[in-house]
Amino acid sequence: MLTKRIIPCFDVADGRVVKGIRFLNLRDAGDPVELARAYNDEGADELVFLDIRASPERRDTAIEMVRSIANEVFIPFTVGGGIRSPEDVRQMLESGADKVAINTAAVENADLVREAAERFGSQCIVVAIDAKRLAAGSWQVHTYGGVGGGTPVEIDAVEWAGRCAEAGAGEILITGMDADGTQEGYDLELTRAVSEAVRVPVVASGGAGEPEHMYEVFVKGKADAALAASIFHFGTHRIRDVKQYLAERDIPVRL
Repeated sequence: MLTKRIIPCFDVADGRVVKGIRFLNLRDAGDPVELARAYNDEGADELVFLDIRASPERRDTAIEMVRSIANEVFIPFTVGGGIRSPEDVRQMLESGADKVAINTAAVENADLVREAAERFGSQCIVVAIDAKRLAAGSWQVHTYGGVGGGTPVEIDAVEWAGRCAEAGAGEILITGMDADGTQEGYDLELTRAVSEAVRVPVVASGGAGEPEHMYEVFVKGKADAALAASIFHFGTHRIRDVKQYLAERDIPVRL
């Protein structure tokens, strides 16, 4: 059985890691390079770096910071924010990223995921989806979601995940916007729906507050990896302790 992954996430704005609630009211969480070094040493399985203002401000991802982080870590490193073309993907990979996450641009350019996957391989293309619940069993995709709550588009999130996987995405990063930053638990229904709709790994994001939430998203949400920010950045829980908790409950993790 493949091990489940625990992944700290850096939402970066103005050179600092920040975290809010439902993408609003951001507060400072530290220096991204220092945090990357600490999480690498603590046993994180991967890192995700999202330049949350790159797409809303229509600018490129902070390349120098990506390079600095890549020099500090020896685990897979995903970079997203402001990725608009296969050339942007190439630049991030050459700067030290192992994977590149595409969100808004994938919605606005239907061919981007396929083109990037064909050029660089599906294994390094992650499609990030920010989804907000409309009704029972229905979630709407939002773009430009890094700050300000995002922009709703007329696309069903589960259907979109399936289309992206078929286009060549090697992984889906699904964020339940209603739960994000609340530390009250992942949107298990959303995560499970996406996991059942695709044949590629699914990373759950939004709502982690306790190790129990990660256990639930693996068992009930059928996720392959759990992304978390607040509980690690602000010292509520340590990665090693979370993994020990999971291992004691027969969740396969890398200790």
